[in-house]
Amino acid sequence: MRMFQNDYSEDAASEILVALCAANFEQRIGYTEGDPHCEEVRKLIREACEDPTADVEFRIGGTSTNIVALNGLLKDWEGIICTPDVHIAVHETGALVAVGRTVLPTHDKDGFLSPEEAERVSHFQTSTDQRMAKPGAVYIINTTELGGVWTKQRFDAICDWADEHQLPVFLDEARLASASAAPSNDLTLPHIAKRCTAFYLGGTKNGMLCGEALVINDPKLKEAFPYLIKERDKFLAKGRLLGVQFERTFMPEDTEPLWFPYTCQANDCAIKMRESLIEEGYKPYGDSNFNQQFFVVTSKQAEASAEACGCETFYTLKGGRQVIRFVTSWATTESNVDEVLTFAKQVIA
Repeated sequence: MRMFQNDYSEDAASEILVALCAANFEQRIGYTEGDPHCEEVRKLIREACEDPTADVEFRIGGTSTNIVALNGLLKDWEGIICTPDVHIAVHETGALVAVGRTVLPTHDKDGFLSPEEAERVSHFQTSTDQRMAKPGAVYIINTTELGGVWTKQRFDAICDWADEHQLPVFLDEARLASASAAPSNDLTLPHIAKRCTAFYLGGTKNGMLCGEALVINDPKLKEAFPYLIKERDKFLAKGRLLGVQFERTFMPEDTEPLWFPYTCQANDCAIKMRESLIEEGYKPYGDSNFNQQFFVVTSKQAEASAEACGCETFYTLKGGRQVIRFVTSWATTESNVDEVLTFAKQVIA
């Protein structure tokens, strides 16, 4: 049975590998500067964002992107406001703290950063003047760790709050493609680019071998970025490999770039899985409509699911029941979903 542990278990889509092979013997300038593939995809992303003055930079993965960008946005005595479940607070092994930056988590429990909680944290952190880390930025993630997709109304509310407090907004969009293709999505790239100081488009979890494209609108971060990637040991000599992959992903194929068919495949399979598992008696956790699906099961069912198809346990609830996560990818097929559904019927019987 195929694994449903994450959306980067497979290497890369065939079109990406073909593009890399086609460019394999080209001799290009190192890193990402002056390379025609990187320059072309910078142009394509600026056009997609309707943001002609933005800088577009490339990183290998999400953690390195977060470290470099947030390190550039924050001063040594500043912290970043976020929900308690986001990657920088939980799944990055204290990487941000290791470079001297402070995480300021709220009490939000649904994965969405609320203006009310952001205000509470901001007020608390500034109540004793210089004795506590001063809020210096806002961090949000789309999709959320709990299976949520930001709506325009919710997004604008936290951006408005940040603007009132003169704080930059950083949007982690390692799964931007999944969020963009979700039925509930009403956020566009141009609107995101207009409101965010910086954000990135994730390729690692959408059919590429690796790669994130960071869109920067902040003048200070634009200046700092080239130095930070070297200082923080995030400088990729063969950065052109990221440019080749993003170029192929954003290159129009018939009527739309491959960016969208990849993620639509993952989302469609996930929604089919969700609807079928609910019919079989599985209890959903949350209301996800993209490639991550969460269900409440017994500990024995969680153990069996982990062994059979790689499902991870995200939470243990009161009473001992567990929340497990199924993740589909660009490579998931309907037959893969049918296989896991057959297994699920046996487990819940």
